[in-house]
Amino acid sequence: MLKESSRRQRLLVALVAFVVSAVATIVAASLPSGSSAAPQGDGAASSSASPAGGARDVRMGISYGDTLTWKSDKDLDRALDDAVAVGAKWARVDLSWNNIQPESPNDYEWHRFDRVAKAAKAHRLNLLAVIAYTPKWARVAGCTGSQSCAPADPDAFAGFAKLAAERYAAMGVHTWEVWNEPNIGFWKPAPDPADFTELLKVTSQALRSADSKAYVIMGGLAGIKTDHKSNRLSPLDFLTAAAKLGANKHVDAVGYHPYNFPTLPSATPGTGTAFERISTAQENLMAVLDTYGTPDLPIWLTETGAPTSGAGEVSDGTTITDDTDHVTEARQAEIAADTVKTAVANAHVDAMFWYTDQDLAPADEKLRPTRYYGLRRFDGSKKPAFDALKEAITAYEKKRK
Repeated sequence: MLKESSRRQRLLVALVAFVVSAVATIVAASLPSGSSAAPQGDGAASSSASPAGGARDVRMGISYGDTLTWKSDKDLDRALDDAVAVGAKWARVDLSWNNIQPESPNDYEWHRFDRVAKAAKAHRLNLLAVIAYTPKWARVAGCTGSQSCAPADPDAFAGFAKLAAERYAAMGVHTWEVWNEPNIGFWKPAPDPADFTELLKVTSQALRSADSKAYVIMGGLAGIKTDHKSNRLSPLDFLTAAAKLGANKHVDAVGYHPYNFPTLPSATPGTGTAFERISTAQENLMAVLDTYGTPDLPIWLTETGAPTSGAGEVSDGTTITDDTDHVTEARQAEIAADTVKTAVANAHVDAMFWYTDQDLAPADEKLRPTRYYGLRRFDGSKKPAFDALKEAITAYEKKRK
């Protein structure tokens, strides 16, 4: 009987090993052609993997927009020092086609982004490069005066993306976000899921043809409501329309920008927060991805944050009115800490990037809130959110170990 029992146990172990191997093979075969299971360069396996008893591996970063390209070497280093100081391992930076080829299809200003890529590498930060924005000579007919105009020729944009991937793969850049907030005014003259899907398709193919390690993210969708009069589509409406056309089959992740202020990301379920729309609201992004055949596609929060000044009313979280457009610095700190905890708690979220490092120059008398999302004030002094974000990331990293 003992010999028979031992034999059965050996057979059971062999069967389990065979099943595990088969499942792994199927999963690998299901990945988009030329894609990677996880971004390269950060030394991390897929975010679903966790140390025994530890937290998931969610990538933490700072989103800088198009600011780093124009900083002095000294200020560039200072900005990236802040990412390191708060415990982030990633920096999200615009690689604007308009910056590299502003005047002609034959001339390139690669040195502008070379500085950023080299500085990030020196700081041991991984770069998420947002490839977007159109030079005036390449814009769709009738759209003028803005780099947010859609490219007239998606193949020309993809050609630029291929050159960028060939150039920066050698510097350790393998993670690419295609466009930024295409569901609002960053895609002019109006959001167009069909045109964006075509751009995404040819660009993802170009990136992967240039770099076998390329990891492609669908441009971060702004967390707003649909308003056709203002040329805005909600992330759910935009993603649904794009997924019907197969956009989700050409990427490794979907970008999302759940600006949730003045409410905390972890607010009571059922309150309809931008974070709920990832996976727990009645209508959510993951449900769309499931419907269109990619239920395991991760979400990258490539921007989120809260401004601390504006023309409207300020909120500390206890009172919210229709005129609320910014929060107190103390509330910003609460939101920063809670964002880390909420992102880590959602199994569908693979990355969280806080926007941004430092406030922009003081604006006009209207004090536009978009200028005041920084962890630092414009004069360089820290806001409470700086240390709050640092403490939250430190606590998270301790759980991972």
